[in-house]
Amino acid sequence: MKRYYFLTLILLSIVSVGNAQKYRTAAGIRLDGKQFGITVQQKLHEKGTLEGIAAVGSREFSGTLLYEWHFPILGRGLNYYLGAGGHVGNLKDSGVFTGADAIAGIEYKVNFLPFVLSADVKPAVHINHEDWVNLTTGISIRYIIVKEKKKKKGIWPFGKQEDEDEDEGGIFRRKKDKQQEEEDGGIFRRKKNKQQEEEQPGILDIFKKRDNY
Repeated sequence: MKRYYFLTLILLSIVSVGNAQKYRTAAGIRLDGKQFGITVQQKLHEKGTLEGIAAVGSREFSGTLLYEWHFPILGRGLNYYLGAGGHVGNLKDSGVFTGADAIAGIEYKVNFLPFVLSADVKPAVHINHEDWVNLTTGISIRYIIVKEKKKKKGIWPFGKQEDEDEDEGGIFRRKKDKQQEEEDGGIFRRKKNKQQEEEQPGILDIFKKRDNY
């Protein structure tokens, strides 16, 4: 199993990275040699994910919850992650056990396909278990369930400018601002026109001036 693990690490390290597909929720399977697991990852923010693992072995089953920090290696497609968490399970002869976990791994988002591949090392410390310390290596394949929305970026000569007008109602805001400007300009224009009309003499004023002369 360790031989396949290191081969996977080498493969993921040399694979070329293009425009990787971002994701928010992914689920799949995790294999570590002794146990078969179901894994679900939920992205919480730009670098943080929450992963839950339900694993079943020949003599035990367990559930693990991990918080993971992700860091890019060759862009957003290939990254490594570090995490920590805890687990609870049931051993056939000893009953309920619990403990703490750590994890370190590498993850690759497959180009143009909704899949995420990862390989990891997960040490664990158990309480009320026949093995107090355990070190497992696993390989996971997850299917992207929810993709992350791409942010639109406008062309700006002085750096990057994100175009979020549609998300924040920018179109309607611009229309409203334009309408407000027209209304404001119309008020001043009407005042100016009225003032000019008052300043310009009328026909009756001209005849009155002539009569005075």
